[in-house]
Amino acid sequence: MAPMACSQAYVSILMLLLYSSSFVSGGKLLVVPMDGSHWLSMQSILNQLKKNGHEIVVVAPEINMHIKASDDVYTLKSYPVPFTQEEMDISIKEFGNDNFQELPFLVRFFRAIERMKQTNAMFLAACTHLLYNQELMSYINESKFDALFTDPMMPCGQIVADYFGIPSVFFLRGIPCGFDFEATQCPRPPSYVPRGMTGNSDHMTFAQRVKNLLFHLAEYFLCSFVYSPYASLASEFLQRDLSLTELLSHGSIWLMRMDFVAEYPRPLMPNMIIIGGVNCAWKKPLSQEFEAMVNSSGEHGIVVFSLGSMVSEIPMKKAMEIAEAFGTIPQTVLWRYTGETPPNLAKNTKLVKWLPQNDLLAHPKARAFITHAGSHGVYEGICNAVPMVLMPLFGDQMDNAKRMESRGAGVTLNVVEMTSKDLSDALKAVIYDKKYKENIQRLSALHLDRPIEPLDLAVHWVEFVMKHKGAPHLRPAAHDLNWIQYHSIDVIAFLLAVVLLALFISLKCCLFCCRKCCCKSGRMSKKSKSKSH
Repeated sequence: MAPMACSQAYVSILMLLLYSSSFVSGGKLLVVPMDGSHWLSMQSILNQLKKNGHEIVVVAPEINMHIKASDDVYTLKSYPVPFTQEEMDISIKEFGNDNFQELPFLVRFFRAIERMKQTNAMFLAACTHLLYNQELMSYINESKFDALFTDPMMPCGQIVADYFGIPSVFFLRGIPCGFDFEATQCPRPPSYVPRGMTGNSDHMTFAQRVKNLLFHLAEYFLCSFVYSPYASLASEFLQRDLSLTELLSHGSIWLMRMDFVAEYPRPLMPNMIIIGGVNCAWKKPLSQEFEAMVNSSGEHGIVVFSLGSMVSEIPMKKAMEIAEAFGTIPQTVLWRYTGETPPNLAKNTKLVKWLPQNDLLAHPKARAFITHAGSHGVYEGICNAVPMVLMPLFGDQMDNAKRMESRGAGVTLNVVEMTSKDLSDALKAVIYDKKYKENIQRLSALHLDRPIEPLDLAVHWVEFVMKHKGAPHLRPAAHDLNWIQYHSIDVIAFLLAVVLLALFISLKCCLFCCRKCCCKSGRMSKKSKSKSH
C-alpha cells in the first residue's frame, strides 16, 4: 500500500473510532410513543439506538394496540387507564367500518367527528393517568433521562418533557391543522402549500387557492375540539397558561417522516429533519410460510393487500366484491384480513391475520400493492418500487393517494363506491401497463439516491440531542416574537405614522405659507387702493 493511501486509511479508521466512541458510554432515552402504525415505525429507530448502547425506557398505557414488552430492546413501564381492551377494540373496529358504509356526506362527516372524539377521549384519559401517576413520575424524575422521544400527534410526551426539563425529539408525519408549522415557526403560505384534504397540488388555480385559504381558516375550528383539552391539561399540570403551539415549540428536533419525492416542495426550518422511508430500513428474509406462498405464485407473482393497522376486517358485502375482483387476476393475493371469510374467495387469495408488508414488497415477485395510502405504506411502495392501487379511508390518506396518482405511480379508488370490476381494472392497469412500473421505479431511484439513510439520520439526531442536551442553536428567533412583531406590524405602523406626520407637517407648512402670501397680497392691494384715492 502506498504511504499516502495508508495514511488516508489510518485517518478514516481513526475518525470512525472517534465517532463511535464519542457517545460510547450510552445514554438514557425516555420514549412516550403514539400507538398504532406510529409506534411500529418508531421501533426501527429504537432497535438501532439499542445497538448503539443506549438504555431505552418506553412508557405506555396497559391497554394498547401494539406496544408490548421487549426484553432485548427496551424496558416497558406501563400504567393503568380507565378503559378496557374490549372498549378500545370496539372503538377502533367501528372507526374502520364507518369508512366502508354508503352514507350521505354530512352523515359520514359528523360520524367521523364523533368517532374522533371517542378515540381522542381515550388518548386524553391515558395522558391524564400518566401525568398523575405519582409512582411513575417519581421514577422518571429519579432516572435522569438525557432526552425524551415522542410523537407530538399526542402531546402528552412533551408535557412530561417540559415538567422535568428533558430535551425532546419529535417523530411524526405531521400534525392536523398545521400545528407543526406553527410550533416550528415554519412559513406555510396558502398560495402554494396545499392544505390537508383539499386535493390541491402546489400549482393551484384561482378557485383552488380560494378553497385552500378557506380550508386554512377552517382548520383551527375543526381541530380545536381535539387539541384544546391537551392545552388545558398542560396548563393545569405545569401550572402556567400555555397554548398547544407554545408547548410544542420547545421540541429540539422534529424528525419528519416525509420526503419530497412524495410531497410537494415547501419551506422547512433548521430543526426539521427529513426521514421519509425510515420504516423501509429493516428488511428480513421471509418466513418459510410466506416464502412458500410467494414461490407458489409462479411467474405471475404476488399482490400484497393491507389496509393498515387499524382496519383488518370490513363489511361482508364489500369483502365479497373485493374477493370477486381478486379472482379475475392470475397473481397470488396475500390479504391481511381477520374478518369472516368471504364465501366467493378465489383459490389465488390467501387470508392472513398479519403479514410482513415491507419484506413482501421487497421480494422480486411483488407485482402490485393495494394500500389505504397511509404514509408508511406509500413509502414502502416507493422504496421497493411496487406500483399501487390506493384506497384512502380518512385523514391524510386522500392527499397521499392524490400525490401518488398525479405522479403516475398508482390508481386511486373510492373504497365505498368501487365495484369488483373497478378493482379488477385498476389491478390489471398497474400490473400490466408499463408506465406505472416505470414511474414508481423513477420515484424509487430518486428517493434512494441520498448521502445518508433515513434511519441513520434519525438515530444521529436523537443521539445529538442526548449528547448536547438539546439543539437551541437551531431554534429561530421567531419564537421570541409576538404576532405583531413577527409580521412587522409595529414597524409598518411606525413608518406609516412617520410618513403621515411628515405629510401633516408639510401640509401645515404649505397652508401657513399660503395664508402668509394671501395676507401679504391683501395688504398690498389695500395700500394700492388707498393711494389711488
